[in-house]
Amino acid sequence: MQNAAFLETRFPAWYEAIELEAEEAPAFFALLREPRWLGVNVTIPHKEAAARLVDRRSRDAERAGAVNTVVREGSELVGHNTDISGFLRALREDAGFDPAGCLAVVLGAGGAARACLVGLADAGAQRIVVVNRDVGRAERLVAELALDNLTVASGDRAQAACRAADLLVNATSVGMRGGPAPDDLPLPIGWLPARALVYDLVYRPTETPLLRAANTRGLPTLGGLAMLVYQGASAFELWTGLAAPVERMRAAAAAQVEEASECSDS
Repeated sequence: MQNAAFLETRFPAWYEAIELEAEEAPAFFALLREPRWLGVNVTIPHKEAAARLVDRRSRDAERAGAVNTVVREGSELVGHNTDISGFLRALREDAGFDPAGCLAVVLGAGGAARACLVGLADAGAQRIVVVNRDVGRAERLVAELALDNLTVASGDRAQAACRAADLLVNATSVGMRGGPAPDDLPLPIGWLPARALVYDLVYRPTETPLLRAANTRGLPTLGGLAMLVYQGASAFELWTGLAAPVERMRAAAAAQVEEASECSDS
């Protein structure tokens, strides 16, 4: 996706994936200060650590406590969170959903969930409920974000919130191909909402087990590819100062996901 954008705009840069263990992150971030780097994207599980390793954070990154995009400015590293804008843009433009006044349930308590919670609060969601397997982690997250309309639910209260939701967001890795639970649902199937938009941030596969279950029940759904593209477009613009070729990026990302799907099925 990013390489397609660099080629489209003839910007002299290249993008590649680098896998890091948690203990390797500080040394790698030190290397990012070298002039050959524009910056990086950061994926799970490093987004919260990245927020501590940069020199400065944008307002969105500061509020979310998570960084998914790093930009080198001279010898300084500046952390941004483009997940927030990407999450909301996909919700509004691709699903036609306005979060204002809604009851939203977010599954998860990691870096992606943080972006969703801040975005939903900014968009005027009336009530936001966090549901996470580790309830203590969810409670710490809610206390840290300190948003008036944000609560944690577990057990029967979590089930009731999910069933009544206008928007259900999966911000965990459950259902992700190559992840620890690719065939699982992030919540009991009986907890699926009666009427909500079901939004799964997982983009590989394009139809996750959660989206498949929601589609079977006639619920509207949104996969994670649009958010991936929009957050990536914002990152491209931060690195280059150029307008991102969004549709070219979308086509490249969709083709890559489709290719990965065909390989896994063969």
